[in-house]
Amino acid sequence: MPSTARENLANQAPSHVEDTPVPADSLPATVRDKPFAWLLLITGVIGWLASGALVLEKLEVLKDPNHVTVCDVNPFVSCGAVMQTPQSSVFGFPNMFIGIVAFAVIITTAMGLLAGAKYSRGYWLGLQAGVTLGFGFVVWLWSQALYVIHVLCPFCMVVWAAMIPLFVWVTIRNVTSGVIKAPPAVVKLLSGYGWIIVALLYVAVIATIFISFIHLFVPSSA
Repeated sequence: MPSTARENLANQAPSHVEDTPVPADSLPATVRDKPFAWLLLITGVIGWLASGALVLEKLEVLKDPNHVTVCDVNPFVSCGAVMQTPQSSVFGFPNMFIGIVAFAVIITTAMGLLAGAKYSRGYWLGLQAGVTLGFGFVVWLWSQALYVIHVLCPFCMVVWAAMIPLFVWVTIRNVTSGVIKAPPAVVKLLSGYGWIIVALLYVAVIATIFISFIHLFVPSSA
């Protein structure tokens, strides 16, 4: 085949799907720039405030080991009791300091999007890695609270509540926009069922808490 004919065919051939940007109007409403920015901002502020409250209470506990925190309700619902456990300082310093920094990054990202900033694929991959590690850490802390410590920390649960939609929607945003390559069926599933996934995770958390602390909800017949 002559070289000119081959060049014409190459010009007419469609580009690879990975090189084609996803039209903004084909994305789920929640992951479009403005709505997604507001979701990041709301979850980031909630998580940051809860982490900040924990930092303030932790400082009081460090000054006075007998300090009663504002969320010390009973022996089973107590931030102070959880702060005394090794799980509260996994990396050698209080876990809540991680939350202060991590949620500040989320808030900054949200403010940038609201101002019209565009982030590179590398930035979104880094954010994905961060929220994935954060979500995994929260799941581990949740399991420790329920099955090892047997005490719930209300402010910690607020952080859990913020991390669930944050992780789910950052992942959906990155999958549907092509930052994370996935089969079309997976993209369609995630784009159509984001809030259902969030709701199911909330139900799972509530159910495990109810089962683990059923003695607080159902009076013993003994």
